[in-house]
Amino acid sequence: MSGSLRTLVPRPSPLRRNAWFQVRWNSKAQESLRAILAEELKQIQNAGTWKDERVITSKQGVEINVASQESKILNFCANNYLGLSGHEDVMNAAKDAIDKYGAGLSSVRFICGTQHIHKELEEKLKEFHVREDAILYPSCFDANAGLFETILNENDAVFSDELNHASIIDGIRLCKARKFRYKHKDMKDLEEKLKSVQDARLKLIATDGVFSMDGNVAPLDKICDLAKTYKAVTFVDDCHATGFFGKTGRGTEEFYGMIGSVDIINSTLGKAVGGASGGYTVGPREVVSLLRQRGRPYLFSNSLPPPVVGAGLKALDIIMKDTSLIERVRTNTKRFRESMIQAGFKIAGEDHPICPVMLGDAKLANIFADEMLGRGIYVIGFSYPVVPKNQARIRVQISAAHTNEEIDRAVAAFVEIGKKLSVIS
Repeated sequence: MSGSLRTLVPRPSPLRRNAWFQVRWNSKAQESLRAILAEELKQIQNAGTWKDERVITSKQGVEINVASQESKILNFCANNYLGLSGHEDVMNAAKDAIDKYGAGLSSVRFICGTQHIHKELEEKLKEFHVREDAILYPSCFDANAGLFETILNENDAVFSDELNHASIIDGIRLCKARKFRYKHKDMKDLEEKLKSVQDARLKLIATDGVFSMDGNVAPLDKICDLAKTYKAVTFVDDCHATGFFGKTGRGTEEFYGMIGSVDIINSTLGKAVGGASGGYTVGPREVVSLLRQRGRPYLFSNSLPPPVVGAGLKALDIIMKDTSLIERVRTNTKRFRESMIQAGFKIAGEDHPICPVMLGDAKLANIFADEMLGRGIYVIGFSYPVVPKNQARIRVQISAAHTNEEIDRAVAAFVEIGKKLSVIS
């Protein structure tokens, strides 16, 4: 602070420092900002789509402690498909990694942020997906944000399913390629759009493997057939499939019996594979090499923390050595879906552990979720803008760690509340 300014503005005492800064930086522009945003927040509340954050006071698992509840709650809305988030071996691997490699790297990969375990995990991901190379990111959102801008330019064209994840949509927005959105899982519409582009240097078809809000699966076999016909590159975000979908957990490709058919796969460690964080891209060596050289989220974000890498390595070991957890989540899913449909609920999706209980009305979904919490079942109502208007739902997610008794208890709670709120008769 200059001497002249010191004489005009007295130095605040330590006790008044925060208040002084609040006054010092308040402005008419900020008042305007607050008023505008307050009105938008009020509209969200009035629409019944306000999203409260429930505070969990325990580790992630089938049973959790929630700050507002006295007893343990059964958790049916985590992406913890294999129950590995709180697995003792996974947690110990994270502890060992932090002891050996530290809490973090304080750097990006190409400066001084690459450790042996980063390369080890990339090798293991490459092996798991049967691909030439792999590259790690802090999240799959980052992987999606960095891909399209790096490999596509104004001479290219990209074709995206209309219900793709927000990170795919945002990633595509960043690139200069011509952009086409095809109707959800509509292969005729995709083909018409592919036909309309004759002069592109590259054509890229982008889709979720499993659509997270609906639990339905992309028609990957048909997409790959069209890609061959029209000489297009294929890209799949397999976050809600990696580790547990398909016979050995290798995702949507394996579900269709076509491992190796997709050109580029992005996925996550933050769901079935340990549940901490971290994303990655696997694919051709040239794609991964270019991402290392030009991918902005890779070049300008800190390395994945060692404990996350250690947990991911151990989770992959468990998945690759034993399919019992994969088989268990499959049988648990069948039990829940069949019981709910028999009770009269409309369940979206296609035999996937994501089991959306369709309710339609946003306020009803939130009320239903609150009633479930009161009965010891943790679920969340999903409404616009997370899902389309008038398609509100409770997205139940099944884990291999759930017992038959726990699944039956959740179904019983759904039935009781469903009758109370006239959702079922």
